[in-house]
Amino acid sequence: MSDCLFCKIAGGEIPSKKVYEDDEFFAFHDISPQAPTHVLVIPRRHIASLEDAAADDEALLGRLLLVCRRLARELGIETGYRVVNNCGAPAGQSVFHVHFHLLGGRPMGWPPG
Repeated sequence: MSDCLFCKIAGGEIPSKKVYEDDEFFAFHDISPQAPTHVLVIPRRHIASLEDAAADDEALLGRLLLVCRRLARELGIETGYRVVNNCGAPAGQSVFHVHFHLLGGRPMGWPPG
């Protein structure tokens, strides 16, 4: 999608502090971190939100979570981390390209938000 911030980041049009990339996914450090480790993990294919995912996106979304697990291990937060998806503006989604926040490096409180 030509006007999507995250599509532009994944495409290299906008610089980011890249953590991971492959043919399907891209991960980069959040510019406003909420934890010592705060990485955004996105599919390269544009899906506006989890509500817009189709049945044939099931495998892609499963692999996306496994990328989060892999990155948690690589970033040294595997003993405790949080994976968050904000779905829709009322939930705090500000960029409409489905993405997971991978957060760690500090104790996480409950309830969040």
